[in-house]
Amino acid sequence: MSSDVELNDVGVLKRREIEARILAPLLKALGDEFGHEQVLEVARKTIASIARQQGKELAEGLKRNDLEAYSKAIEPWSHSGALQLRILDQNDRTLNFDVTACQYADLYRNLGIEELGSILSCERDAAFVEGFNPSIALQRTQTIMRGAPHCDFRYHDLPRTNQNTGGTM
Repeated sequence: MSSDVELNDVGVLKRREIEARILAPLLKALGDEFGHEQVLEVARKTIASIARQQGKELAEGLKRNDLEAYSKAIEPWSHSGALQLRILDQNDRTLNFDVTACQYADLYRNLGIEELGSILSCERDAAFVEGFNPSIALQRTQTIMRGAPHCDFRYHDLPRTNQNTGGTM
C-alpha cells in the first residue's frame, strides 16, 4: 500500500478537491445529526493527527528532518501553480515565505466550503511540520483562506535543550 506522502503524486490540490467533495457532504450530514461544531472539532483533531503522521512519513522518506530538507519538500503543494510563493528568508535555521496566490483557497470558495477548506488545508500545516520535526515551529498570523492578501509562513528551528544540563546547545 502507498503511503499518504506517495499519494501526492496525484497532485496535492487535486487530492484536496477529491477529499473535500467526499468530506463536505458527509460532515454536513453528521453536523445536522450530531451538531455542527462538535463534528468540525472531531474533523480538526483527526486531520491534525493525519497531518502529523504524514509529516513523520515525509521525514522518514527523506531520511532527514531538518529545515533545509523541509524547504525542498514543499514543492508538491505548489505543483502546477497551486501556490505562488515569495521566499523572504531562507537559511539552515529559518524559512520565511509568503503565499501570494492560493488555488486551494479558490477551490474551497468555489465549492462553498471555506470553513472546511481551512480545516482540510490551512490548519494542518502546523501539525504536519510538528510530525516532520517537533523542533521546527511554524508561526502564521494570516491566510488567504480567511481573507488576508497573503499567507505568512514563518518557520524556525527551535533551540534544542541539553538533557543533562538544561542549557541550550
